[in-house]
Amino acid sequence: MGSFSIWHWLIVLAIVVLVFGTKKLKNIGGDLGSAVKGFKDGMRDGTTSEPTDPQKVANATRDDANTVDVETKTKS
Repeated sequence: MGSFSIWHWLIVLAIVVLVFGTKKLKNIGGDLGSAVKGFKDGMRDGTTSEPTDPQKVANATRDDANTVDVETKTKS
């Protein structure tokens, strides 16, 4: 009762293929694979492209036109 047999998993797989289609599942698999590869490469590299000094981060120019610069203030 607690475990599923191979037939249960095959039926679930068939329903998923019918609902999503093979092309969409292939795209999802490719996207997931590239995301995992990018994550592994980032972990292996260990370097960051952005400066870690807070002063450099504050003075860095942004290429994104949608970025909004916000200054926080403390309540008195």
